[in-house]
Amino acid sequence: MAAMKPRTGDGPLEVTKEGRGIVMRVPLEGGGRLVVELNAEEVNNLADALKAVLS
Repeated sequence: MAAMKPRTGDGPLEVTKEGRGIVMRVPLEGGGRLVVELNAEEVNNLADALKAVLS
């Protein structure tokens, strides 16, 4: 039988470069993670949008 891993949102936001893409793992309330693969242009657009919210 395969080992069961708990699905928790514990842990930090992670961003790693994997192959040609950039993978972002965001912990979610209630457990689990949102995993999104982005290209460099999408990362720049996301960074700009986040900076605009903070301004």
